[in-house]
Amino acid sequence: MICKVAILLVVASVVLASPYNPYYQQQPYAFKYGVQDSYSGQNFGRKEISDGNVVKGTYSVDLPDGRQQTVDYQADKYSGFQAKVSYTGQYH
Repeated sequence: MICKVAILLVVASVVLASPYNPYYQQQPYAFKYGVQDSYSGQNFGRKEISDGNVVKGTYSVDLPDGRQQTVDYQADKYSGFQAKVSYTGQYH
């Protein structure tokens, strides 16, 4: 009897720990923001969009060396997170 209860608890914990939930569906969304503060020198922004399956976005920041770093990315549950980093401007 104890063995059956132990097996039942193990099976229940595996089912509850599973990341798949048929009642939860990803919802499409989009957002963006930007900050440009001449007093502190902060200049950065981000935008992202999702159709519920694939997330695509970009973010950028002004670096202390005078360049701007931009990251374009895409993520989904099959390919994972993929990013492309680029720099513009002159290094001081």
